[in-house]
This record gives sequence, C-alpha cells and structure tokens, in this order.
Amino acid sequence: MLIPSYTDVLIEAGVDEAGRGCLAGPVVAAAVILPKDYTHPLLNDSKKLNYRQREKLQMEIERDALAIGIGNATPEEIDRINILQASILAMNRAIEMLSPVPELLLIDGKFFSTHLAVPYHCIVKGDGLYYSIAAASVIAKTHRDHLMQEYAEQYPHYGWQQNAGYPTKMHYEAIASHGITPLHRRSFRLFAATTD
Repeated sequence: MLIPSYTDVLIEAGVDEAGRGCLAGPVVAAAVILPKDYTHPLLNDSKKLNYRQREKLQMEIERDALAIGIGNATPEEIDRINILQASILAMNRAIEMLSPVPELLLIDGKFFSTHLAVPYHCIVKGDGLYYSIAAASVIAKTHRDHLMQEYAEQYPHYGWQQNAGYPTKMHYEAIASHGITPLHRRSFRLFAATTD
C-alpha cells in the first residue's frame, strides 16, 4: 500500500519522468496533484504495471486528479544540455502547468532543481512509495508511449510501437540498416553492440 501524502495540509504534487534511457524521442515528465485521501488498489510505479493496467490507470487518474501537468524535453534539448538536465527541464515544465499551484513537490529520484518558489523533496524510488508520484509515473509513461506510437507511423522501421525508443536488439539493428532519424538522441550511443 502506497502512502497517500507527505503532509496533512499542503497541496502536494508528485513528479516523475519517463524515457531517460531511450535512444529516441523526448523525455516526458508529469506532475500530479491528487486528493488528500486518495487511494487505489492497483496504482504503483509504472514499471511494475503492464500496458493494460497503465492504460486503465491513466483514465482513472485523469478522472480523479485535482490537476495534471505534462512537460517534454526534445531530443535536441537532451543533446544540448544532457539527459539529466533535460529531465529536470521537463519536470519544471510539467509543474508550471499545474493549477492550483502546489505548495510542496515530491520528486522521484535524487536530483532536481527549480526556479519556482515551491519547496521540494527528492525521494529515491518515490514512485513506489507515494500515490502522487506513482500517478505521475503512470501519466508520464502512458503519454510518452502514445507519442512514440504516433512517431512509429512516421518512422516504421524502428519498432517504437513496441520498444518506445528504448535500446532493444531490433532498434539497434534498424539504426544500423536505416540510419538515424531526427528523433534520435545524437549524444547517445546509437550504434552500440546489440543487446539480447
């Protein structure tokens, strides 16, 4: 069972990202404000859920959340400022979309910085501890998966509808055969040895 909230009184937003380890596509972050007493029997870190569970949860979170913000950082931004800074940029963009404005941010992971005047806590593996971070994890993952499915129609050789841009054997082989696209992250090792 996850923890409903960090405090009893502050408006809290859980924040997480998806796609840091991908070879292609944006890194996507979500920020979610849930009701204080929110619980859900299925909600957890998106990596512990299957595709159908995530899709079902996405609809339920969108129905139940008080606010949701989604922010992206492009492959060009990732190449220019590095994946960690691009992830933080996407998180800040997601937070800026929230209304009401949160009074506390619960950030999944070790690293974060912001120009916003909102206090925050970085929580390692927070997406498996707090409902709001788990909800952000699901929203970021499903939003990014949908984007990559759309991109797969434009670039059909890379299997993005299955691998979402992650480094699979098929993805590496497609890069070797067809070259890179404008959506590939040029600062990543795109021609590494294939993985099994």
